[in-house]
Amino acid sequence: QVQLVESGGGLVQAGGSLRLACAASGLSVNSYTMGWFRQVPGKEREFVAHINWIGGITYYADSVKGRFTISRDNPKNTVYLQMNSLKPEDTAVYYCAASALYGSKPLGTGSYRYWGQGTQVTVSS
Repeated sequence: QVQLVESGGGLVQAGGSLRLACAASGLSVNSYTMGWFRQVPGKEREFVAHINWIGGITYYADSVKGRFTISRDNPKNTVYLQMNSLKPEDTAVYYCAASALYGSKPLGTGSYRYWGQGTQVTVSS
C-alpha cells in the first residue's frame, strides 16, 4: 500500500522560510516523478515543482522559480520542498504526489497516481 505523508506546514511571516517533507512508503521516490502541488479554496490544484526519477531533473512553476527548491533523500525515501522568501500568495494547502511517468515538462494532476493528504501553509503579510 502506497502512502505519502506531508509535514512541515505552518504559519510564517512574509519573507520567511519553511521546509515541507513528503515521506513515502510502498514506493521508492527515486523510481517515480515526485511532484508538489498547491490549492486554495475555489481554485484548481496547481503545479509547484517536480523532480524526475531519471537524473533528478527538476522543474518549477514560474511563480516559485528562484525561491523554492525540490529535492529528495533516497535513503530516507523522502522528498522535500524548501520554500524561501515566502509571499502571502503562497498560502495554500500543499500536496505531494507520485507519477510513474517521466516528466520532460510539468505533468498535470491527472498524471499523478498517488497523493498525500496535504499540509497547510499560511504566509502572513
